[in-house]
Amino acid sequence: MSEDVRLVAWVRGRVQGVGFRWFTRAKALEIGGLSGFALNLGDGRVQVVAEGPRTGCQGLLDWLQGDDTPGRVDGVTEIWDTPRGGYDGFAIR
Repeated sequence: MSEDVRLVAWVRGRVQGVGFRWFTRAKALEIGGLSGFALNLGDGRVQVVAEGPRTGCQGLLDWLQGDDTPGRVDGVTEIWDTPRGGYDGFAIR
């Protein structure tokens, strides 16, 4: 059984105005078992918070760092933590 974790990732590059949050939500739903959100930040980055099984969060992180995202990802900074809960599904904020 996979432990539940919290992933917080900050994605930089050309990631606003290209459907990045929508595709991130779609990928999280495709992976399944994840809750959280994707949020545009004022400095041009997108913040992604995902909670759920470690394997699912790692899959989402791998996608964020890969070549299949919309726009252009120049880099991803992430931290791992214990889940805090309080999310209903995966939202676009």
